[in-house]
Amino acid sequence: MNPEAVVDYLVEWLQSEVAAAGKSGVVMGVSGGVDSAVAALIAKKAFPENMQALLLPCESDLTDLWHGQLLAEQNDIPYQIVDLDNPYLLLVAQFEAYLKVDADSGRLLKANMKPRLRMLTLYYAAQARNYLVVGTSNKSEISVGYSTKHGDNAVDLQILGDLLKQDVYALARYLQVPDLIINKPPSGGLWVGQTDEAEMGFTYQQLDAYLSSGQGDAEVIARIEAMMKANQHKQHLPKVAVLPDRLKQ
Repeated sequence: MNPEAVVDYLVEWLQSEVAAAGKSGVVMGVSGGVDSAVAALIAKKAFPENMQALLLPCESDLTDLWHGQLLAEQNDIPYQIVDLDNPYLLLVAQFEAYLKVDADSGRLLKANMKPRLRMLTLYYAAQARNYLVVGTSNKSEISVGYSTKHGDNAVDLQILGDLLKQDVYALARYLQVPDLIINKPPSGGLWVGQTDEAEMGFTYQQLDAYLSSGQGDAEVIARIEAMMKANQHKQHLPKVAVLPDRLKQ
């Protein structure tokens, strides 16, 4: 892969898609991770004056917030911090008042509220500015459905959607993303100590190898394919119940 050529293509693609939608720029969440760092730097190249980054801590590790600020300030990316702790805690209290779940199920339920709150915030900002929302999911994550439905997968444009995780790292090095962001374990920040690879049960290296060549350890392949099957519903728009002609008469 030629990182320079890929970045140039994605800049032009983003400009073209935003223009076709009749919008004037883009907004996106910057998490402090490598994917959002790469997406933000490409978006900044595409829209130097019309790009807004939002840092959206929600019971988050302060290191992630610091990394997001570092990236934005080093690259003159306009950003705002919108602290979602209070809305999140209020919703958790309201939801748990009428529906109690066990601790294990509750952890994931509450964790998935965080990306959905972030997406709500991003669309508020986008609509206010006549912008589109740019997502930061890569091909590896999308392929296995490693996302929160109507959360981080609910965006207008997925600029990294055809890039494997290893490709994202290549672009990160080319774009000079700080090493402390590149080298930290990928995490959605869903809870303390959570990492992508631990939650999925395989590494991105193993996943990328399977997606690019179909090769890998049999147990890992079985785990990947099971995850793909379980998350098929995340790959499509909601099904529409199409009435037969006899019922339309």
